[in-house]
Amino acid sequence: MPLVIPLERSKSREEKTTSSVVFSYRESSVSILNKVNFAIATRKLNTILKKKNPERFSSSWIFKNVQPVYRYARLHCRTENGDIDWDRVTHALSRKFQKRWVRYKRKQVKSYENQIEVDRILNRYKDELYTLIAPNSEKDRHTRNRIVISFVRIAQKGNILARREIITWTTYIVDDWIDKYWQLRKWKGYKDEIEEKIAGCVRCYRYTGTFLGYLFRTLEYSARGIVPLSKYSLDDPVFDGKETKINYVIHDQTT
Repeated sequence: MPLVIPLERSKSREEKTTSSVVFSYRESSVSILNKVNFAIATRKLNTILKKKNPERFSSSWIFKNVQPVYRYARLHCRTENGDIDWDRVTHALSRKFQKRWVRYKRKQVKSYENQIEVDRILNRYKDELYTLIAPNSEKDRHTRNRIVISFVRIAQKGNILARREIITWTTYIVDDWIDKYWQLRKWKGYKDEIEEKIAGCVRCYRYTGTFLGYLFRTLEYSARGIVPLSKYSLDDPVFDGKETKINYVIHDQTT
């Protein structure tokens, strides 16, 4: 009786072995990805950046050179409106690499109004909005930066309502700066010009550091060419400090 070789059966065993290998590989990849946390992901990215030392890098560069980090960011680092939160990722990198980060460029931005995008940010940070006015700790300041950058990125996409929101909140912050820092005191009284500067910073901001730091430097450098609305006060002391300038103001009898 001739020997019959069970070809179909052999084939199925081969397929079973192959599928088992593929499954094991995928299971291993998923397992490794699950073990990655934010600190590990950013540390890995820092290591690769030091090794390859690119002059500039972007999300495309990360996808090409460090895919596990890209996958982690895509799955676990999202903004309130569903975008990959590259600001959070790059903010954790070494300072010199933060400066090399390049965001994608939009050739043309169409203006639109979407209150839902704004409300998502407000709702997420509803218990922490006080940090925009009176941060009490380093943690509060970090939270304030996160709120501000969330509004900035939505405003950069063209959302007019988000731009109004960020201008309103940062105006309060700038007013506080003017009272605290002599570098910005020349801005006192220039409300419209301050809002124009804020809007310009929102439009031009690309660096992944803090937006408020970028705004402060912009106002500081711009203040050098500003003429103060009030060069002096009549309440300023004169001579030995016992009298003020108002004591030496003479009323003109002819007027």
